[in-house]
Amino acid sequence: GGGGRGMSNGTFGVTGDTGPIPDEWAEAICNHSFTPLKKLNWRSAALRFGSIDALDASLDASPDHEMLIKAREADDLRALRALASEAEVRARASDAASVQLLWDVCRIPDFRGISPAEHAGLLGVIFGHLHQNGRVPDDFLARQVNRIDRTDGDIDTLSKRLAYIRTWTYVAQRKGWVADEDHWRGRTRAVEDALSDALHERLTQRFVDRRTSVLLRRLKQKEALLAEVNDQGEVTVEGHLVGRLEGFRFRQDKDATGQEAKTLRQASLQALTPHFHLRADRFYNAPDTEIDFTEQGGLMWGEQAVGKLAKGDDPLKPRVVAFVDDEAGHDVAEKVTRRLQHFMDRKIAALFEPLLKMRDDDALTGLARGFAFQMVEAMGVIPRSQVADDVKALDQDARGSLRKHGVRFGQYTIFMPLLLKPAPTRLRLVLWSLANGLDEFPEAPPPGLVTVPNMEEVPAQHYSLAGYRKAGARAIRIDMLERLADMLRAEDSRGGFEAKADMLSITGMTLEQFADLMQGLGYRAEKGEREKVKPADAVVASEAGAPAEDKPVMDAAGEEPAGVTPDAAEPPQPADVAEPVAQLEDQGEAPVSAEPAEPVAETPVPETPEEELTPGEAPDEALAGPEMEVFYSFTWGGNRGNQRRGGGKPRREARGGDGAKGGGRPQRGDRQDNKGGDRPRGKGGKPKGKPPRDGGGRKFESRPPKKDKPIDPDNPFAAALMGLKDKS
Repeated sequence: GGGGRGMSNGTFGVTGDTGPIPDEWAEAICNHSFTPLKKLNWRSAALRFGSIDALDASLDASPDHEMLIKAREADDLRALRALASEAEVRARASDAASVQLLWDVCRIPDFRGISPAEHAGLLGVIFGHLHQNGRVPDDFLARQVNRIDRTDGDIDTLSKRLAYIRTWTYVAQRKGWVADEDHWRGRTRAVEDALSDALHERLTQRFVDRRTSVLLRRLKQKEALLAEVNDQGEVTVEGHLVGRLEGFRFRQDKDATGQEAKTLRQASLQALTPHFHLRADRFYNAPDTEIDFTEQGGLMWGEQAVGKLAKGDDPLKPRVVAFVDDEAGHDVAEKVTRRLQHFMDRKIAALFEPLLKMRDDDALTGLARGFAFQMVEAMGVIPRSQVADDVKALDQDARGSLRKHGVRFGQYTIFMPLLLKPAPTRLRLVLWSLANGLDEFPEAPPPGLVTVPNMEEVPAQHYSLAGYRKAGARAIRIDMLERLADMLRAEDSRGGFEAKADMLSITGMTLEQFADLMQGLGYRAEKGEREKVKPADAVVASEAGAPAEDKPVMDAAGEEPAGVTPDAAEPPQPADVAEPVAQLEDQGEAPVSAEPAEPVAETPVPETPEEELTPGEAPDEALAGPEMEVFYSFTWGGNRGNQRRGGGKPRREARGGDGAKGGGRPQRGDRQDNKGGDRPRGKGGKPKGKPPRDGGGRKFESRPPKKDKPIDPDNPFAAALMGLKDKS
């Protein structure tokens, strides 16, 4: 060695699984004793470039001395013979200069070592460029160099790139083979240096890595290793970074491979054993606020995954699978699993409290108990069309006992309003997906949205579990749909009605979107245009005695007097309605008055002649034309005779089991049986028993017969009205 080290005695070392060097080898190396050479390889230097065949013959000549032997076929001669078999090469190498150029190209070393045919093919491309252009084109050379100029990859990849770039370094060093020799010599040399440095770094990491050598020595000597875990989960052993700790799983450094990776994992897990126990104790005592579940059934401790949910025997009690390394031990895995199970049991008990109380209520019997089990299986949300017969079979006592647990019998959905909140909805989707063995769970829509887009590929059941119902191009939240249904009951679905501002307000839709929604619910929508009524015209009509639409009654202070509800007021929830109202609602009868009498034909109003205009003048309205507005009229489009109430038919026109229509009197010839626990009705259609609450709610009774009002002689339209009566 240098620096005088060769003057002192040393030892022979071996690497890997290589056995010890024999003593006679070591003695021969130290004494420089080698077997003497008796023959030398020889190849003729007197080359003839008249033709390719002449060059081949001169290279194949035999020596004429006993100490010399003919050399084996070298790479350059093998490349020459391979190229000589190609017609294009023979055509180009037709003179002495071309043959000599071909021989110079064949002498490019086979740095890549892929195969003789591959090397000959590359040499043929280079010879073609040199013979045709006199040099290798810059764009061709740039493509080859840029493809190799990368320092990523393992040792084998870097070694191949280094061999490839050396070929082009050789080409750049030949005089006259490239246009800008200085540039390409510097470029190829820089790429070769960068690849050499990267290869050296990879080799150092594999064979001379200090981290691996230190840890391996400690393991062999059975010394205790000291591990540290910082706030980011980075694990260091004896001061060396070895990986990360994610929850209760160790993720070692990805750069380590082979024996180094095995050594790192063994040393890391041995050092992390006490940390696993300490972390498990801290996790077991952590509050529930630090733990959560994902929409795909994962279990998180902060930002770290510590487990997942799996299907259990009971849909409301899923199993827990903890993510814990086997090396952490059985005690750690048991503690983590038990803590996650406690978290999920408490989470389900808190978010599904009304549902669990109804399931465990022994007071529910008969049909009510059976319906309660259906609600539990559906996790609090059932489309009414699926259980229409069961709902019809429930008497009022059974419905009342279910209402006490928060069950609402809506026109479209039977649901528990408390379970429509974002947290229970998110949990319901996860538990239902687990119970049905889905690979990918449906996600809940963002909270606070009244409508969401209706995606055809998403099943309607997924929307129902999320608390929405498909209707047209969008899906509407089921509680808001029931509020809309309350408003629609007051409308004449047979004669047609228009959308009010309150209907658009609770749905958050434009008029066009609302029309599409109503069609999705089974209504027919007809579009029309009319002259827009100006505010001034509305005031005049109000002063003339015509009722202004949606005009609330105000007292002297400018506020609504007590007991008076404006038309646009929000209808009360079923829990707030008196018992008679609930009875009518659940029998399919609308909580509104009886059908109104046929409307009287409108009295034609004589047109008032326009004031005479000064010649040359015209009102602005006459020039611009009347301002028009678009409106929609809606009528029920379903089959009233066959469609169930849960399918979207308005309750006002639904017939109950007793033949009563819309909350009014029974039809002539029908018999009222009081089946299903219906309370007897008195005169005028009012139910007997407990009256409505004082000061609240509407009184549901038949409208009194309409009487003819005396005609005011001072009314300017009296004559026209009398004329119509005479004709009729």
